[in-house]
Amino acid sequence: MDHTDTYGSDQNGLVWAYRFSSGEAPLPLEADTITSDPSSAPATGTFLWLHGALANTACERWLRKSFRLPEAYFRSLTEQAPSTRLELDDDMLIAVLHDAAFDFTFDPENVSTVHLCLTPQLLITARLRPVRSVERLRATVRSGQAFRSIAELLAHLLRQQAEVLTEILGQAARSVDSIEDNLLANRIAASRRDLGTLRRTLVRFQRLLAPEPSAFFRLLARPPGWMSPDDLQDLRQAAEEFAAATADGASLIERVKLLQEELAAVVGEETNRTLFVLTLVTVLALPINLAAALLGMNVGGIPWANHPHGFSVVVTLLAIFTGLIAYVVMSRRRD
Repeated sequence: MDHTDTYGSDQNGLVWAYRFSSGEAPLPLEADTITSDPSSAPATGTFLWLHGALANTACERWLRKSFRLPEAYFRSLTEQAPSTRLELDDDMLIAVLHDAAFDFTFDPENVSTVHLCLTPQLLITARLRPVRSVERLRATVRSGQAFRSIAELLAHLLRQQAEVLTEILGQAARSVDSIEDNLLANRIAASRRDLGTLRRTLVRFQRLLAPEPSAFFRLLARPPGWMSPDDLQDLRQAAEEFAAATADGASLIERVKLLQEELAAVVGEETNRTLFVLTLVTVLALPINLAAALLGMNVGGIPWANHPHGFSVVVTLLAIFTGLIAYVVMSRRRD
């Protein structure tokens, strides 16, 4: 099937679908084989994961037609969520999560959003642009790994988010190390530009991702009735891993901030040094400019105008005055 015109999805906006059964490898499905809402009469130990592309306008229509989902979920598909959102609606979990875009570079705009709806037998995820953690979860599913429950699948998604964030922070830390090397080598112009971009990206990630562990901890305090103790333990461990990753991100942001302050101090010191050199040159040239102005007036009474050594006398006096001024300025500089 050619998906060029449907943004990687089929004509219904479905990118992929899998059926999970207890103890069995996941089975890929086509949209046409999903004939009814699996949440209405599910088989025991069986659940589905459907992933849609919101860039395909048919995705939302197909979800509305095929599944009985809360209206709050469909509203979330069009709302701009400034940070993670997690809520329960009739024992269904609705979440708006943020993650790095699949083709992530250190750009503040390379963050994508995943809209999630979770029932005991159905996990629906939808995104505008591909995200790394969801693509990695799909790779795990395609490898044949079985999942005990749909909550365990969600916990695995959180772990993938934590791994992606850890990798990004590792790349950022290596970039900070390189910037520190540039700073020591006095390559300040490039360091300021790179450091500013890096900090903007990390701050945006922190603002979007930091609330996610807290949101899941609040959910675990009052979980849906269909989640088992094992499910809650999996989600708690995944949330703790994600919280550790966001804490590392906060530490790295603080490190970048301190490095920016150090860089600003170095820039200020170089500016002061440049201004001092310019001031010194101006002061040293003052006797010469003054003598040139006085002797160049072409009026009567100019001293040593006819003296055979007049030029030597003037040059000697200028050298003495210039040396004295330089001595005074440098003495104050040392003080």
